[in-house]
Amino acid sequence: MGFRLSKIYTRTGDKGETGLGDGRRVPKDHPRIEAIGEVDTLNSQVGVLLAGLAEHSLQHPGLNELIEVLEPCQHRLFDLGGELAMPAYQALDTTEIERLETAIDRWNEELGPLENFILPGGSSLIAQAHVCRCLARSAERRCQQLNAQEPLAGVGLAYINRLSDLLFVAARLIARRQGIAEILWQAAAKPQS
Repeated sequence: MGFRLSKIYTRTGDKGETGLGDGRRVPKDHPRIEAIGEVDTLNSQVGVLLAGLAEHSLQHPGLNELIEVLEPCQHRLFDLGGELAMPAYQALDTTEIERLETAIDRWNEELGPLENFILPGGSSLIAQAHVCRCLARSAERRCQQLNAQEPLAGVGLAYINRLSDLLFVAARLIARRQGIAEILWQAAAKPQS
């Protein structure tokens, strides 16, 4: 593969516009750029989660399965960013969605039913998985805002939705595999009348 970037700065964006893969120039706050940015942020935070999982996998070998499932997600998020930057480009297909659904079903079977709302905490890994889940939802909202203006082809919206589901279940599985009790939500006491 040849060089993709020979120069990091081009000065072409100094006036608040950026180029898309199809040659169009759009404002940096265009919904397409917002969606690309949210997907990129999510990808970076998934990288933080994967680094944490790798650091803890010696003490908790059960975390390796999460690494195996999540590592390809970084590549697929990059693919989704490519689809957003080049609207005619399609990289994702339903096979990847099915892969996530298979992992979700397998992990849910181990976890059993959720009987209460849970809070995002208990360990740094659990909290990071929830940060990623929240960012996946944010990326999904940005992609949907773009979709309302410029309909998106392909399965990107379904993929990002399923990824947020996977990250929620991953947070629960991390807690289980680390031997940490989930933090259950406790409703505020009702005011006395």
